[in-house]
Amino acid sequence: MRNLRLVRWFRPAAGRRMRSIMTVAIDTLQAVETVFAERIATGTAPGGSWAVFDRSGVVASGGTGAASVDAGRPVPGPDTLFRIASCTKSFTAAALLLLRDRGLLDLDATARSLVPEFAPEVPGGIDVDPTVRMLMTMSGGLPTDDPWADREESMTREEFSATLAAGIRCATVPGTGFEYSNLGYAVLGQIVERVSGVAFIDFVTHELIEPLGLDMRFDRPADAATSVATGHRRVEDDGWLGLPLTGPGVFSAIGGLFASARSLAAWGNWLAEASTGLERGPLSAASRREMQQLVRVAPKRHSPPAVPGAVLAPPPVVYGYGFGLFVELDERFGSIASHSGGYPGFSAHMRWHAASGLGVVAFENATYARVSQGAEVALAILLDAVDRRSPVTPSPAPWPETLEASVALSAIVNEWSDAAASAVLATNVGLDVPYAERRAAIEAAWAAVGGRTAASRTPIDTQCDSPDHLVWFLPGATGRLRVEVRMTPLAATRAQTFLVKVDGPEASGA
Repeated sequence: MRNLRLVRWFRPAAGRRMRSIMTVAIDTLQAVETVFAERIATGTAPGGSWAVFDRSGVVASGGTGAASVDAGRPVPGPDTLFRIASCTKSFTAAALLLLRDRGLLDLDATARSLVPEFAPEVPGGIDVDPTVRMLMTMSGGLPTDDPWADREESMTREEFSATLAAGIRCATVPGTGFEYSNLGYAVLGQIVERVSGVAFIDFVTHELIEPLGLDMRFDRPADAATSVATGHRRVEDDGWLGLPLTGPGVFSAIGGLFASARSLAAWGNWLAEASTGLERGPLSAASRREMQQLVRVAPKRHSPPAVPGAVLAPPPVVYGYGFGLFVELDERFGSIASHSGGYPGFSAHMRWHAASGLGVVAFENATYARVSQGAEVALAILLDAVDRRSPVTPSPAPWPETLEASVALSAIVNEWSDAAASAVLATNVGLDVPYAERRAAIEAAWAAVGGRTAASRTPIDTQCDSPDHLVWFLPGATGRLRVEVRMTPLAATRAQTFLVKVDGPEASGA
């Protein structure tokens, strides 16, 4: 068992579905395959599988190593089932939002009002109860509990109620900070049951998994023909020891699902497509978008490991939790949603770029494998390759009124007219800085760039980061002026911001 023979396969998906991503070139997908193959080659786990998806579905997938060291070393494929562990929390959150949308659940109700035996002790004796929303966003004040909770999946409802009644302690005041809590999501699973009147596993299966046609389940399939990966942990002699699978119970709400790379990619794709407004499946696009909004800021996560030749995004500007999903703001690409899963014997990760719908899911069958590191690198490789051909986050288009204002203001910068200015500027502009003062400052700015030329009326290097906002440049003889406008939110919009300055770090402006 010490020296596993490395078995690798790589299969781009066939037909029309792969066109949108395959325009990147096959070598980019092979680079993704290499990331995961090298992890298995260096001993992170006996085996793993992965899939790349975009808005059309799965476009490439691969597998490496062995699904089990004791089963003839089959190579895991896109339909091999792995434990997805805490990726299950996105299903728990979706179930709660489904109940909310049906008018059956108030997210701001206290968890105690629905599960009376859940009455945690709050630091300082402060009288505050965690709400459903707080537990969903990891801000319920409960301490981090991964090692303990990962071993409690099979706990019965009766045992769980007794555990809660025996006393629970918060580490922080609910609603004041982020701390990842599995216990909180186990309580949420019980809230799903008590509000719906249906067992949590049945509710998620019948209301989410089956309507979406996903190959997922909360228990190991009885059919021996179904490929199921075995979880492993490393033993002292550097071999791998297979671990038994736990059965479903109260803590299944924190991480109990089995899924294949293909089916988890389909789930990620369904959540990601909400940004397009497409209404499909049991949960509205609005609620799926809500899941992917950052609600609670978390400590900054570490950057993925460097990969030779890969241009990786910098660490996220902001990182935190939404509803059952982590959300980060990447400086280059914008919003990325994700979740990791770690269970005895398994590691899972799913992540996607909100604007493009491009995503990666990955599994490995070893405890503490941290396949998230490979998935982060893989998505960064994909986004970089796609972005080099066509921006994955296109710049927003300015309103027609914003463009019209820029034309009028370019003319005003070249030849000031109070009447022309009043026709395009909102009332605050003249109150903030009087017209006479603005005109003098603009003339001083022209003088600083050598004066006007024949090209000074033609805007260059126009930049737009919002439909109401535009920046452009007007060339002078020896430099250029930077002009900026921001429109009011009114239907009959006018420019509320009008800034003109010499382009350069030390410039002042009007």
